[in-house]
Amino acid sequence: MRAIFLVLLTVHGLIHLLGFAKAYNPAAINQLGQNISKANGIIWLVTALFFIATAVLFFLEKEYWLYAAAVAIILSQYLVIASWHDARFGTIANVIILVITIIGFGTNAFKNKYKQDVVSHQEQTARIQDTLLTEADIQHLPEPVKKYIRYTGCINKPRVKSFKIIFNGQIRKNEQSEWMPFRSEQYNFVDAATRLFFMNASMKHLPVAGFHCFKNGSAFMDIRLLSLFKVQYQSGKEMDTTETVTFFNDLCCMAPAALIDNRIKWLDAGNNKINAIFTNDNISISAWLFFNNKGELINFVSDDRFAYTENNTMKRLRWSTPLKDYKEFSGHHLASYAAVVYAYPQRDFCYGNFRLESIEYNPEEFK
Repeated sequence: MRAIFLVLLTVHGLIHLLGFAKAYNPAAINQLGQNISKANGIIWLVTALFFIATAVLFFLEKEYWLYAAAVAIILSQYLVIASWHDARFGTIANVIILVITIIGFGTNAFKNKYKQDVVSHQEQTARIQDTLLTEADIQHLPEPVKKYIRYTGCINKPRVKSFKIIFNGQIRKNEQSEWMPFRSEQYNFVDAATRLFFMNASMKHLPVAGFHCFKNGSAFMDIRLLSLFKVQYQSGKEMDTTETVTFFNDLCCMAPAALIDNRIKWLDAGNNKINAIFTNDNISISAWLFFNNKGELINFVSDDRFAYTENNTMKRLRWSTPLKDYKEFSGHHLASYAAVVYAYPQRDFCYGNFRLESIEYNPEEFK
């Protein structure tokens, strides 16, 4: 879809050069029967440049493409009306580009809510002093957790105040649903126990955006078709508990250095199996962490997470994130793949898989 839109912008823009050429060399352009004044010829040229600029900005993922597109559409439709007999079919391209531009403005406005939250928390986090994680900091932890922190390469590196993650993968609502490809960006802030997750997905070739916001012990999930129409919204105490589990899962899987947090209580059950209780804003959740002999975390299991059911209710189910394929990211050895699985009474249901693209610890600004 992205490539098709780029081709449409470029070709539609280049076609406008015919109007410019017709104005200054009428005999050379037989495709256009109507005469075009030199003044309008300049507008045809400017319009072509705006469409090409829109294509370039869109390719570079600069949000300014929206404004260039809006100007180009207005100019183009004026020219179409002025040369209706020859150019009327240009309206079709303008309408398609207009619809995508409106969706783009909706996406931009929706994502700005996420961006504003990120920037606000970054300003607060910047006041926290930077220190290194040392062996002395992890001595109170169970042996498998200490081994995991060492294995992932956290010792003698900065303590984690915040982190930014880029994932790609697939997600689905139920076993009957098609897998939706997605790419997500999230920022977590450790001391403030904040998780801000923004996802772009595709459902039946239509764009879907989702914002998960967890801060101050409360959470909501807002899923929108075309970034404009709400298709799912969840909040409430079950959502608060669910996102507390997810936040703790992020710490365990993506930020092992943060496991020295005093909000975590540990119980070593032996055989590389650890029980952890994480308490934040009067919400306590429990999880089991499973490690292998190398020191890798290979699964995270909690009975405190809720699933959204078909009858629009939240039901507590066992939730797990089996992990594998450890690779180097930002100087740390982390799992590059995770599945997300609910254990229903009949059988387990994997509703998503996540592949880690990149992680940045203590990012100083929103990018």
